[in-house]
Amino acid sequence: MRVITADEIDALLTFPELVEALREAFASDFVTPPRQHLEIGHGASAATGLIMPSWTGDAPGPGAFLGTKLVNVFPANGARGMPAVLGTYVLMSGETGAPLAAIDGTRLTHWRTAAASALAATFLARADAATLAMIGAGALAPFLIEAHASQRPIREVTIWNHRAERAEQVAADLSQRGLPVRYEPDLEKAVRGADIVSCATLSNLPLVKGGWLKPGTHLDLVGAFNLQMREADDEAVRRAELFIDTPSALTEGGDIAVAIRAGLIGRDDIRATLADLAHGRHKGRSSAEAVTLFKSIGSALEDLAAAILVWKKAG
Repeated sequence: MRVITADEIDALLTFPELVEALREAFASDFVTPPRQHLEIGHGASAATGLIMPSWTGDAPGPGAFLGTKLVNVFPANGARGMPAVLGTYVLMSGETGAPLAAIDGTRLTHWRTAAASALAATFLARADAATLAMIGAGALAPFLIEAHASQRPIREVTIWNHRAERAEQVAADLSQRGLPVRYEPDLEKAVRGADIVSCATLSNLPLVKGGWLKPGTHLDLVGAFNLQMREADDEAVRRAELFIDTPSALTEGGDIAVAIRAGLIGRDDIRATLADLAHGRHKGRSSAEAVTLFKSIGSALEDLAAAILVWKKAG
């Protein structure tokens, strides 16, 4: 069994290729059972364990694949200088069940999460979207910025974070790599000036206000992974055309599931999933002036598609 590190993943993947791999996967017959949630501990130090299996629809059979991601979400890790999300992905043959590779699950998650948001944006963000506001400066932020920039003509990126020094560092690092990124200390100004607003935070209170979103804005909500977290306020949810990655977003994660539980919206207010968009069952945004919202909670299908691409490119 081969071990594939984070550095190897970075060397093997590009966002244009990965976005297309996810597009094909969401339009295919991958089998993805509900993920298992394991609540670990209580209070401020509580953590979550996730077990996320998926397999291609032709398994068992030649050329088929199956895999499982084991993820630990430890929100308190930020104070330790460690990522909040850590994990390992095990890719296996869908013909024999033999293990093929143990892949750095944390880095795989960064790549596939950002690629899923970028895939959604190909349907939901305006084709001429040129400005991006990145809310949050954690480990996902650079990946989301690069992913969105791979699919839309982004010429300006502003990044806001509750700790300014972290946002400034991310902006400096990406600027050195040729991306037009700068730190913006004013959250409202960042949101009001953006065509795409991407959020990847662990906030318990809404950060993005619906009144700040100009017509035509696409709001990409990636953080807020449990029902105690929020990234957008009620007005943002009410005024937007709503889309989700998978049906699990109706009951898991913040924002959409929270709004449904509160009676702010109903399940019928969700226009489509990523599979609906990839299959062509829904065209995406209704008009150039519409505000769109995409809520991502992540799917083992995304992990499997990314792992297969890594495995094939690794030779």
